[in-house]
Amino acid sequence: MTTLQTEETTLLTRQQLRDRLQAVGDSRYHHKHPFHLKMHQGQLTRAQLQAWALNRYYYQSRIPMKDALLLAKSDDPAFRRAWRKRILDHDGDQDGYGGVEKWIQLAEATGVSRDQVIPCNGILPGVRYAVDAYLALVRDSSLLVAVASSLTELFSRDLISLRMDQMRIHYPYLVPGLAYFVGRLTQAPEDATFAFDYVATHARTRAEQEQVIAALEAKCTLLWAQLDAIEYAYVTPGNIPPGAFVPTVAD
Repeated sequence: MTTLQTEETTLLTRQQLRDRLQAVGDSRYHHKHPFHLKMHQGQLTRAQLQAWALNRYYYQSRIPMKDALLLAKSDDPAFRRAWRKRILDHDGDQDGYGGVEKWIQLAEATGVSRDQVIPCNGILPGVRYAVDAYLALVRDSSLLVAVASSLTELFSRDLISLRMDQMRIHYPYLVPGLAYFVGRLTQAPEDATFAFDYVATHARTRAEQEQVIAALEAKCTLLWAQLDAIEYAYVTPGNIPPGAFVPTVAD
């Protein structure tokens, strides 16, 4: 066996795996997307924020469905008890609570009514395709890969903190709708710790570790694709596709 072959089959240490995942986040996470950069620099109009909030709701509303698909893959009650917390975080344990409801409140702060948001009418085809692809990735993959696809939460806290700070400065009308982000400041790190512990423990071969890394890359690609669709439709004039949401405010 050559030195290269040995390197390709040697199990990564826990820290090496964490470093590889961090490298994916540094290079591929959507914190570097031009749409997010414009958001954080105060360059988006209210209309563009409406379009973002409405389209992003399709992703938010599918997260509990994704987690339900993932739960069904596990025969370990302890794992299921830990993971089902995520569904409660997003759905709440009664009407009017949970991350999905809080996202609706953010959309309302932009000026879009909940009656416009909840049916998911007017979602961009590219956003719908990317979100549905994420559900398919979780549905059709192993439990290990499905869990690994959630590891964007390793990087989300920093982005959420930055976003909240910049929204307060540049878009003060959004302040009443920031409760979703406040909750995720603690939820996301807790979830990321559990998910990383799981993949670090259960990826027992180098090939499985590479699957974990590839799953995170795929998830980053799907998040990036959603913003590509929003940027193309609502930042570049004249590109809103037929049937998609059309903002009614000028700024």
